[in-house]
Amino acid sequence: MRSLLLLLLSLCPVIAQERPVAVVTPETVHASITRGVDFLIKDQNANGSWGSPTRTKNLNIYAPVPGAHHAFRAGATGLALAGLLDSQDTRPETLASIEKAEAWMKLHMPKLRRATQQSTYNIWGHAYGLRAISRLYKRETDPSKKLEWRVIAKEQLELLNKYEDLTGGWGYLDHIDGFTTQSPSGLTTSFMTGTVLLAMHEARETFGFELNEKIIKSSIRSIVQQRTPDFVYVYSHNHRYRPRSSINRPAGSLARSQVCNAALRLFGDEAITDEVLETWADRFIEREGFLSIGRKRPIPHESHFAISGYFYYYGVFYFAEAVDLLPEGQQLEHAEKLARLLLHRQEKNGSWWDYPLYDYHEPYGTGYSLLALSWCKPLIAEQKQP
Repeated sequence: MRSLLLLLLSLCPVIAQERPVAVVTPETVHASITRGVDFLIKDQNANGSWGSPTRTKNLNIYAPVPGAHHAFRAGATGLALAGLLDSQDTRPETLASIEKAEAWMKLHMPKLRRATQQSTYNIWGHAYGLRAISRLYKRETDPSKKLEWRVIAKEQLELLNKYEDLTGGWGYLDHIDGFTTQSPSGLTTSFMTGTVLLAMHEARETFGFELNEKIIKSSIRSIVQQRTPDFVYVYSHNHRYRPRSSINRPAGSLARSQVCNAALRLFGDEAITDEVLETWADRFIEREGFLSIGRKRPIPHESHFAISGYFYYYGVFYFAEAVDLLPEGQQLEHAEKLARLLLHRQEKNGSWWDYPLYDYHEPYGTGYSLLALSWCKPLIAEQKQP
């Protein structure tokens, strides 16, 4: 036993040395963003979207055709487009890519619906489509085109209202045992509810939309009901009854706590203090290894704390969203640490990806990462000025 303990202790320095060592400067962050943008330009479909139901494997998540793939493509396209816009890359090829994506969004986003009564993956598409549309609206100078984006954004908001779960909030699956209702009544999840609320908040700030207060209150209540005293958020509504199962412990909630804390803070929950945001930002970086061990594993929830690979860049993006709510003086340290992770994790082709999801994983992972790095960039640049 003593020899085994000595062996484990001897490995600690080696493990510590494997932490990301990327050099974070304004130049390296800019170069990383450019490589990510270049990947998205190259990976874009001819019709302006990103992702496809190809590159299948023997194990695939439940995705009834064709509607589930319409939703995946809409979500991946919304994230990729938002990442391109936030990158502020003004090269002609980037502007051409954005223009192609705009045309796809105008044509396809109004058509997005749930695939079946059991599958509500379309929620991802509405939420991330709405965030891209909000950016397109801010960028547009032509009043008639701004009005067009406003109409499409309003449609997406109304569809999100339509698909709210009967228990409050949103999920990605309804009951899969054949018993369904007109409004979903299945798997309400804390994180998806946070995702939608943040998209709605941005739409309100961008367009001045009045949100449905009944829906906002019920969805906030749903998240709070899924919160434990240490600001861990259980996976879904029915997980409230097993709050200390592995996925519902702090390490399993690393990605969920960021999005839920950010959403509740923006909608006025006074329990989400700066201390809570700071604690979870520190915890995310310190325990990022748990999320990383799950990266690229093809089986969902097979890693420690039932973590799936697709938790990773989702958590990265919402880490930035949560830290952005801290006072400016407290943001830089977190931005540098996040940038170091992203520079270290970037693939040779310029993308970021965490889970093999047909052919959607590279565009959505790259979209998340560009959004996060674009948030880091001005903070790092300001700090490095003489």
